[in-house]
Amino acid sequence: MIKNQGGTGVGKTSVEARQIAKHFGQGEAIVKALDNVSVEIGQGEFFTLLGPSGCGKTTLLRMIAGFESPTSGQILLDGADITPLPPNRRPVNTVFQSYALFPHLTVAQNIGFGLEMQGRPAAEVKDRVARMLALVKLEPMAGRKTSQLSGGQQQRVALARALAPTPKVLLLDEPLSALDLKLRKEMQIELKRLQTETGITFVFVTHDQEEALTMSDRIAVMSAGHLQQVGTAREIYNNPVNRFVASFIGESNFLPATLEAGKARLKAGGLVEVSGAKGQTGPITVAVRPEQVRIVAAGEPDALPATITNLVYFGTDTHCHVDLADGTEVVARLQSPATGDAGLERGGKVGLRFAPGAAQVLGD
Repeated sequence: MIKNQGGTGVGKTSVEARQIAKHFGQGEAIVKALDNVSVEIGQGEFFTLLGPSGCGKTTLLRMIAGFESPTSGQILLDGADITPLPPNRRPVNTVFQSYALFPHLTVAQNIGFGLEMQGRPAAEVKDRVARMLALVKLEPMAGRKTSQLSGGQQQRVALARALAPTPKVLLLDEPLSALDLKLRKEMQIELKRLQTETGITFVFVTHDQEEALTMSDRIAVMSAGHLQQVGTAREIYNNPVNRFVASFIGESNFLPATLEAGKARLKAGGLVEVSGAKGQTGPITVAVRPEQVRIVAAGEPDALPATITNLVYFGTDTHCHVDLADGTEVVARLQSPATGDAGLERGGKVGLRFAPGAAQVLGD
């Protein structure tokens, strides 16, 4: 079990999952969707549950909402155990992948629907709807039917409707997945703005690492029902605790090696300064991010000899694929203008260096 790692930057805990397990089936057919997961989410924090399909992130979100009951463990909100409470008795709202708007109602009516169901006074509903329309910048659309709106506008309506009752926690289950790339990037910025302006705790579920890195105060990386690492985007990207995290967050080169007096002897030859060895011995894996790989002239002292196998142009940068002496592939990410000056080409011989502190020894 892995709990919070690194400085949270938050004070009071808003949501806590304590030793949560969720099992489906019985006997040999049992599936452990969550296996004793414990995590604390700070008040007013933008917290993201990140991982591949089937890792348990949505199951955990649904337990916070009250749509699923744990096999064992507790869900706490502001220190109070809410595990037995049904969804309608929790001060929590959820925005799903499908926005579930009412097509026969106007934008304003959709936003005010939940407030009316709570029996709020008409004047309060009107005032709150006006505030939400301003918050999501949809005042001109107030009288339109939601079927007349774009996907991005519909998502804003769904967010405004969920925020209108001022929940203590807003849960978001991959709400950007149906949007095109450009709109998704715009909404990433908007979501973070909304969270900052309202001060409400956001718990966001996604499999998209860019969404997580862009918006989150902290991220919980999940795999196969377990928390792998919890920390800020910078902590997780720069100091992944294992190979899964290093491969799932960004891109990494993985180099087989053995430890010698605190340095890594690569299988391809050459000694490399590494961090994170923690007294390990024998075979290890060294991880280096592509942007930390430097291409130098072939034959430079202490550089790793390599052969260029491919150059992939991405506009802002170029990925230079090389093979080391033992056949291990390494990718270097280079700013595109630099590649033309370097005269790189397939089959060319080059040397590799790693930026200081870039090479890390990973756990399993």
